Amino acid sequence: MNAPLRSLALSLAIASTIALAPFSSLNAAGRSAEAVAARQEGQIWTTYALSPYLRAHDIEVSVVDGKATLTGTVEEDVNKDLAKQLALSVDGITSVDNRIVVKADYVPSDKSDRRRYAQRVEDASISTAVRSKLQWSRQLKDGQIGVATERGRVSLSGQVDSIGDKDLAQRLAASTRGVSAVDNRLTVGPARMGQSGNDSGDTVAQNVADTWITTKVKSTFMYSDNVDSNDITVSTESGKVTLSGRVHSGAERALAIELAKNIRSVKTVNAEDLVL
Repeated sequence: MNAPLRSLALSLAIASTIALAPFSSLNAAGRSAEAVAARQEGQIWTTYALSPYLRAHDIEVSVVDGKATLTGTVEEDVNKDLAKQLALSVDGITSVDNRIVVKADYVPSDKSDRRRYAQRVEDASISTAVRSKLQWSRQLKDGQIGVATERGRVSLSGQVDSIGDKDLAQRLAASTRGVSAVDNRLTVGPARMGQSGNDSGDTVAQNVADTWITTKVKSTFMYSDNVDSNDITVSTESGKVTLSGRVHSGAERALAIELAKNIRSVKTVNAEDLVL
C-alpha cells in the first residue's frame, strides 16, 4: 500500500473510532442502567419473599429509571399498600406505579417461587437457632447432634449419652420459634468418661465470661417461641444469672428459668424479680 492510501486508511480508522465512541459509551451506560434496575427488582422481590404478608402473592416487579411497576393480585388493600411502601424503601426507587389488583376472594398459590424461597430461608433460620441452643447447653455435647429442617419440621439425628439428653434436645428444639414438629431420631449410646453433661458446665465455668453467658441466655429467649425476650432483663455475675422483668404466665416464667439454667457454665438462676 502506497503512502497516500495508507494515510487515507489511517484517517478512516481514526474517524470510525471517533464516530463510534459515543455509541460505545451509550451502550455501556445502558448496560449499567439495566444492571441497576435488575438489582433493584431483585431487592424488591426478596423483600416481598421475606414478608409474611406478601410472600404467598404472585406480585411481579419491573423497574425502569428508578420507577417500579407492580402487578399481581392480593386479597386486601393493606397488602397492596405494603407492597408499595416496601418497594419505595429500596435505594434508588423514586416512584411506584402500583397496578396490583385487590380481590377479597383471592387464594394465593402454594407453588409460588416467593413462598418456596421464604420457606427455605425460614427453615435455615430455624436450624441455626436449634443448633445454637443445643450447642450452648451445659448438658449436651458439642457436635453430637445433627439438625435439619423442612417446612418447620425439625429432624434431630446423632447420638447422645442418655434418655435425659434425648428428651432435653427434644424440648429445646420444640420450644424454638417457628418449629411445627420435631422428629427425634437421636440414639442413646454410652457416656464418655470425663465428658458427661452434668459436670461439663462446672469444669469450664470459671473460664467463661459472664458477658458470654448473658448473651447466650438472651439469645435463647429470643429463639424460643414461648418466652417474650423483650420483657426480660438478664444479668450475670460470676456465673450467677439474674432474671428480672415481667412474664405473661407461670409457664413462661418456669420455661425462662429452665432455659437459663441449661446454658453452659451457669451456676445458679435468681428469678425473684421475674414477676407476672
